[in-house]
Amino acid sequence: MNLDSFILERDAVMRPYTADVATYCAPFSCEDSDLDEFFSKDAFLYETELLGKTYAWINTADPSKILGLVTLANDSVKAQFIAGSARNRLQRSITNAKRGMNYPAVLIGRLGVSSVYRGKGLNIGSQILDFLKGWFRSFDNKTGCRFIVVDAYNNEKTLHFYEKNGFKPLYKTEQEERAFLELNPEEPLETRFMFFDLKLK
Repeated sequence: MNLDSFILERDAVMRPYTADVATYCAPFSCEDSDLDEFFSKDAFLYETELLGKTYAWINTADPSKILGLVTLANDSVKAQFIAGSARNRLQRSITNAKRGMNYPAVLIGRLGVSSVYRGKGLNIGSQILDFLKGWFRSFDNKTGCRFIVVDAYNNEKTLHFYEKNGFKPLYKTEQEERAFLELNPEEPLETRFMFFDLKLK
């Protein structure tokens, strides 16, 4: 793999992440215990129960190595349940005639990049997000989808990653999101809801 000119769509192949793929490839780890456990066990149960579909990007130069994994699911953004200022932020780019109660979305349930390749300037995570944006904008997409959404871990590194890739927090402040979720003062806000509008370039 050429570290100076790595292009995901050229240097990796995307495959559904099945038990056979997991068995053939070297064990995947992104050095996050929750994500590693999900991808090693729960991803296959989600597939069986039709709750989520996981895809793997496999290194074409070494097909035993998985570069990254993502789990996707259908979702919707229910605008009628969102507080006024956040709802306005969400609907700002939608024409008045098309503003509704719900908007179709795809949920990034999990996203992990192999620790073997992370931190080498390959931008695998960002390239996966770019691929997904193009995939759901494609003319042959099988269903309407306006937003990509994610419940991002509420830490600086994760939030910065999604923000630099064009995602916006639905709620401007943690206080707004905590109020909407009706969290008690002692309850941590573990994730931030973020969205990407597929109509925007």
